[in-house]
Amino acid sequence: MFAAQKADLAALQQRGRWRSLAPRAGVDFASNDYLGLATSPEMRAAAAEALARCVATGSGGSRLLRGNHEEHEALEAEAARFFGSEAALFLPTGFTANSALLATMPQREDHIFADSLIHASSHEGLRLTRAGHSLFAHNDGQALDDAIAQWRKSGGKGTPWIAVESLYSMDGDFAPLDDLASIAHRHEAVLVVDEAHASGVFGPGGRGCAAMLGARGENLITLHTGGKGLGAEGALLCGPQVMRDFLVNRARGFIFSTAPAPFAAAMLRAALRISEAGDDLRADLFERMELARQVLGPLGAQCHFGPLGGSPILPLVLGEDKRTMAVAAALQAKGFDIRGIRPPTVPEGTSRLRIVITRNAAPEQIHALGDALREVLA
Repeated sequence: MFAAQKADLAALQQRGRWRSLAPRAGVDFASNDYLGLATSPEMRAAAAEALARCVATGSGGSRLLRGNHEEHEALEAEAARFFGSEAALFLPTGFTANSALLATMPQREDHIFADSLIHASSHEGLRLTRAGHSLFAHNDGQALDDAIAQWRKSGGKGTPWIAVESLYSMDGDFAPLDDLASIAHRHEAVLVVDEAHASGVFGPGGRGCAAMLGARGENLITLHTGGKGLGAEGALLCGPQVMRDFLVNRARGFIFSTAPAPFAAAMLRAALRISEAGDDLRADLFERMELARQVLGPLGAQCHFGPLGGSPILPLVLGEDKRTMAVAAALQAKGFDIRGIRPPTVPEGTSRLRIVITRNAAPEQIHALGDALREVLA
């Protein structure tokens, strides 16, 4: 029994692509807890306050049954205010939010143009959507513009949808949002921006990169996850009221899922308040990012670093799967929690260490990581 599955796992092991769960150990250079909020005194105090108010730790059902709670609606109202949207909808995870949005909102005559490096959750939405869909070259505005024009020329009559991330989780680079917003405006397209790795970290008050576009219109939908820079859990889709109403009525990932716990909603609402007042936290993170650029930058001659300085995500591309995992294991043995990333998460031949700078790693530990990398890569 399960012969095919066993053979598949054996092949993964042979290729250096076997995956298994490992406990947390060592200095955090792996998580997306950029501001260090997940274990912060501020979030612990918010948890105690929510429990003191007897906020429920479970929802008991879907939002359309008895699972809807005043904490969900309070969070959504606060999120709409915070992110400057007409409405917001709270979902259990960013994966659920991305896949539900793209599978549900675009209609049969529409077409989704997605960045080639967009997250797997968006690809799941593309797999389920009734609309047409295609990928355009990563961060290439001209390629996107040409693709939409060609679609129109060949008879496309619906609405174009543009799906991108503001900060890409494996390459650590930013989308050219100004250019993409102009393209969306010119083609009367809907721009969907996954802010998962920017929320809490970039933009005024941590509102994300799209907040720097200025006043948002009806054609902008943003996704903000709670489990990364905001130190909580769940995800928020922010956009026009029709988005919220349509997803509540049509999105299977919302309708048939047990609602997130009211306690989770209370914690994410607290995280938004902390983020809004958290310029000192972001300044501290940016100082550590600059230090990492100075310490790790000279190592680029030995391997290929992704963008240094502007992003907390520093991909160290080593190329070969087994070498990547061996280097990761050597660093873990020295007390640094750094994980190797292999295909299919990243393209073939680009296996890498995903080094993440967070406030969980002190400056002296960033210096120590540089020393360890020089030794391991020598």
